[in-house]
Amino acid sequence: MSQYLLEVENLFKTFPIHGGILNREVASVKAVSGVSFKLKKGETLGLVGESGCGKSTLGRCLIRLLDPTSGTIKFNGKDITTIEGDELREIRKKMQIIFQDPYASLNPRMTIGAILEEPLIIHNLFPDEKARKARVLELASLVGLRPEALNRYPHEFSGGQRQRVGIARALAVNPEIIICDEPVSALDVSIQAQVLNLLMELQKKLGLTYVFIAHDLKVVEHVSTQVAVMYLGKIVEQSEADELYTYPKHPYTRALLSAIPIPDPRRKEDRIILTGDVPSPINPPVGCHFHPRCPMAIEECKKVVPPLEEKRPQHVAACIRV
Repeated sequence: MSQYLLEVENLFKTFPIHGGILNREVASVKAVSGVSFKLKKGETLGLVGESGCGKSTLGRCLIRLLDPTSGTIKFNGKDITTIEGDELREIRKKMQIIFQDPYASLNPRMTIGAILEEPLIIHNLFPDEKARKARVLELASLVGLRPEALNRYPHEFSGGQRQRVGIARALAVNPEIIICDEPVSALDVSIQAQVLNLLMELQKKLGLTYVFIAHDLKVVEHVSTQVAVMYLGKIVEQSEADELYTYPKHPYTRALLSAIPIPDPRRKEDRIILTGDVPSPINPPVGCHFHPRCPMAIEECKKVVPPLEEKRPQHVAACIRV
């Protein structure tokens, strides 16, 4: 048995673009480009970066909602990259996802009770209906929903309550790891803290492992054991959370951290303003992908693809300038 619950090695995911009279492949979107990381049981990996950097695509590849183009994903030491059918269904009991939009991820024609019961029926976990109903009540209680909520429909709930339903549905099959795909970004700020605290309580109580995808660095700092910063499909920096927030190395990470609002008007921090737009993943820049926007870029950055190298103990970054 591996000491790591999840091991990702050199993972790629590209989406073909077809065009022309014969509808041939004319280009491809390089959504995930050579991502590697390892995650121990009970830890939380925070994945951060701008919209379109490949975070959600990576999350969906990890649980095989999308098939990776190449690379390997090992869960409990077993390569799950190419498994199919019943074998994949068995693995999916242990790997679940919480989606970003609590309004779109729940079937509006099903009651909350039916939504929570559905994964139990699909995986044949509680053949006895009485035991199944008891499990649904237990799941509702775990996420702070009252029993009477089970007979109501999703449109009768607020965004925060719907996300609690999404969390309960993910917990239904007793997973070991949950992909949290921006689970609080669609919620009011006052509700975000409640949902985050619930996720952390459940992690402690049930021994869960999270991959927490977000673009809000303060949220990630609050929940993560380690943090990986993504840019244009690649991880450009990774370390333990405290280390990364105290000693950011990559210029992109520094720019993201400098954009975090500080609730003290007397304290002034120098903002790092990135010029230009995020390059297209269809045709990424040669050399370092970040060099067109980097305030530290030199001529060599246009030619050299920087490897992830250790800059401090257990702290890697992909930059030749640090």
